[in-house]
Amino acid sequence: MIARQLDENPAGIHLPLDPLPGHSSRGRLERVLRRGEFAVTTELNPPDSADPEDVYNRAKIFDGWVDAINAVDASGANCHMSSVGICALLTRMGYAPIMQIACRDKNRIAIQGDVLGGAAMGVANMLCLTGDGVQAGDQPGAKPVFDLDSMSLLETCRIMRDNGKFLSGRKLTTPPQIFLGAAVNPFAPPFDFRPIHLGKKIAAGAQFVQTQYCFDVPMFKTFMQKARDLGHTEKVFILCGVGPLASAKTAKWIRNNVPGIHIPDAIVKRLEGAQDQKKEGKQLCIDIINEVKEIPGISGVHVMAYRQEEYVAEIVDESGVLKGRQPWKREIRRDDQMVADRLGHILHDEITETQVDMVKTAH
Repeated sequence: MIARQLDENPAGIHLPLDPLPGHSSRGRLERVLRRGEFAVTTELNPPDSADPEDVYNRAKIFDGWVDAINAVDASGANCHMSSVGICALLTRMGYAPIMQIACRDKNRIAIQGDVLGGAAMGVANMLCLTGDGVQAGDQPGAKPVFDLDSMSLLETCRIMRDNGKFLSGRKLTTPPQIFLGAAVNPFAPPFDFRPIHLGKKIAAGAQFVQTQYCFDVPMFKTFMQKARDLGHTEKVFILCGVGPLASAKTAKWIRNNVPGIHIPDAIVKRLEGAQDQKKEGKQLCIDIINEVKEIPGISGVHVMAYRQEEYVAEIVDESGVLKGRQPWKREIRRDDQMVADRLGHILHDEITETQVDMVKTAH
């Protein structure tokens, strides 16, 4: 008999885990972090498609290598499959999604409804974001909402969870059991304010944070020192954002066109001097992980590999951050194959019968 995987409901992979004391959610990510294990999260590049297989095919490559998958909410103000839709598909298959909620496109009424809907589907993790301005996307004529910002969104979710109320004061029948996250950027000026801003997000309700891409480890160490001095690392789990760069040209483009991402000249020169720049970009990511994982107060990494998702498993494996631990992995079960075979027979029988009917009609 095969032993049940760690952190999986024996009644079904799509069902929530039993509640634990001191936990606000029933999800795997919170369990991993509270156990003191080094967590790994990543992002699923959302498809421009209504085909669920496009989501599942992108999620499969992360199997056994990450603890949770961010379902991106129209990042860069570009439209893709919705975060809520991706979460609905991922939870159905047992994955642990982090539902991103951007304030740009919806008012507080719609957002609170999405929080309840996501929690009802089994989403245990929610990341509260203000969102990029519409001018950054390919539909700049869209009307921005920004009824809330990331701070007030965190407070809204916390009130719903802890007080069991909507912002209107109306009571909830069943509050959402959710683990609240936020984004922080240690690499954007004013640098001295960033640890203070982190404290404000913690006060608003953030329990974990994912940082912007880290390409300047000394600058990140300075941020973390100030965060420790302020006592933040005792109140929030910090996951450092990392990712591979495809080439020096890509690095320059990102540095010049994507606000908030700081890439030092030394990084660009390292890529320019490499014979295989894409391979060097992957190794650079591994090297950064190996540096930041030793920083006191770091609880994990958030691996963002846009259009290089196939590298995530290699990066995590070669960095050794899991230390032999295997995150949840979807296993092909015997009954899955039985259902697939049965469905194949049914479809075949229907096709055969239809062909017979067509022959009869022809005569």
